[in-house]
Amino acid sequence: MNRFILFVILLLSLASCKKEPNSLVTDLVYQAGDDKSWASPAYDDQNWAEARTNIKDGIYWARIPLQLLKDKNPDEHLGLKVNAFGAFEVYWDGIYIGKNGSIKQAGKEESPGTESTCFMIPDSLAGKGKHLVAIRASQSYLSHDLRDVWITVGPYDELIKTPLIFASFINMTAGVFLVAAVYYLFIFINSRKKDYAVLIFCITSFLFFTLLIIEFSKFYISIPYSKFYLRLELIGLFNFLIALLIPLYFSIQFHFKRKRLLFAVLLLSLLFIYGYNYGHYDLTSWCYSLVMWFAALGIVGDAMRRKEKGAGIVMAGLLLSALIDHFLHHDFSLFISFNIIVLCMLYLHTIRTRDAEREYHSALLLSARLKTELLKKNIQPHFIKNTLTSLMDWIEESPKQGVVFIQALSAEFDLLNEIAEETLIPIEKEIELCKIHLKVMQFRKEINYNWSDSGIDPKETIPPAIIHTILENGITHSKPLPDGSIGFQLNLLNQPEFKQYTLLTIAENRGSKERKKSGTGFRYITARLRESYGEQWDFSSEAVDQGWKTTIKIYK
Repeated sequence: MNRFILFVILLLSLASCKKEPNSLVTDLVYQAGDDKSWASPAYDDQNWAEARTNIKDGIYWARIPLQLLKDKNPDEHLGLKVNAFGAFEVYWDGIYIGKNGSIKQAGKEESPGTESTCFMIPDSLAGKGKHLVAIRASQSYLSHDLRDVWITVGPYDELIKTPLIFASFINMTAGVFLVAAVYYLFIFINSRKKDYAVLIFCITSFLFFTLLIIEFSKFYISIPYSKFYLRLELIGLFNFLIALLIPLYFSIQFHFKRKRLLFAVLLLSLLFIYGYNYGHYDLTSWCYSLVMWFAALGIVGDAMRRKEKGAGIVMAGLLLSALIDHFLHHDFSLFISFNIIVLCMLYLHTIRTRDAEREYHSALLLSARLKTELLKKNIQPHFIKNTLTSLMDWIEESPKQGVVFIQALSAEFDLLNEIAEETLIPIEKEIELCKIHLKVMQFRKEINYNWSDSGIDPKETIPPAIIHTILENGITHSKPLPDGSIGFQLNLLNQPEFKQYTLLTIAENRGSKERKKSGTGFRYITARLRESYGEQWDFSSEAVDQGWKTTIKIYK
């Protein structure tokens, strides 16, 4: 623990170190008009303005005095980075060193340059001492936006390579999130149970990937200054969506009760921030992140109160992201904080996946045990004794019917043994099993059992022996009608959203209207349904006027 604290302190100390500056830039001044002599260091600019004036599509000049504090490295070339809106020409100590775009001329429209451009300064002009940067520019597009001109002086290779190196690391990070988005999209598409938290994580990862690409595209794509705000608007849109989805993801994973209220309040808050701060892109982005952070903090705090798994780790991640945002510039802290939060989301998903696997394996073990119990129930001594006693009576009274009884009993055991290890069987085979069982029970109890079905689709499948188990329950807990019969009606209702099996036992119910739902039969049915359909099903059993009705609804 002590080593970890020392490591953090070391990182913070390194982050606080600043490289010794190579140059000192003094206040720049502006002048509307066009005169090539204004590029000369000898020109007197004392009457020039310190702020730009709106000259629409005219030409203006900017003069920036600077001082190089030390001689350049002999192995390096000095570079000049200019951040400005417009098309412009750059002069160093009165010498033309390059241009960005094409300035508006008589009979020729302006060709907009990029917002950021680097120029190499001739070695003969890069000596230690005072220098002057003069910029001749026009701004035909976005002429109302009077942005100042900013310059940076340093080694040319560093000015070019450093942003690209940084962008390459960011792109590797973006690639990780793209792979995660595609991977979890495939998981969602191919999952039998649709977990919408997985879909939200997939969308969030893709949005974060896109946000990273758009944010750092300026380093390797030439974007005209006239389209500069389009990129910022896209960044704001993706920040908006991410700020909306991350709290929603946490609310699903931590079973937050008021999801709809949370979503509505969050959406209205983000829309208010967008309208109130329109045009202030960095401030809007920061406010989006702040609202997202407080919403997530509230959800995770509630989860910690309820002792939800993973809440403590996510809370630590949220607090760490706030600490990073406090110490670093928002342009950097935003992406570091998003990385931490998305990793927390991934951690939560792995916890839920682990729990789902445990539940699935538990369901398989329970299902296997209940398979054995189901077979044991049909060959238990009590069942065998009563069946053999009935069989002896039938053989003595009617040998031909006794043979039929033996054949029916043998067919039921064969079919049970055939389907016991299957997960799903055709509905027709399940109906066949039920009819054979009724035939056996008709010999045993000498009751007239009637079977009918409707709406049955031969293509449908069902977990084995669950209708058979319901049928046994109806035989055990029902008394014959006055005519000495018990009827069973199976109906299948097939809808786009679900399919529903209804088995109606037409008889007189024995005793209480409530039947025990924790016995072997009901446990077997629920285990089989959970094994095949997850939680996408409903099971109900209740008394009705005709007798007893059991319903199984399976959602598609």
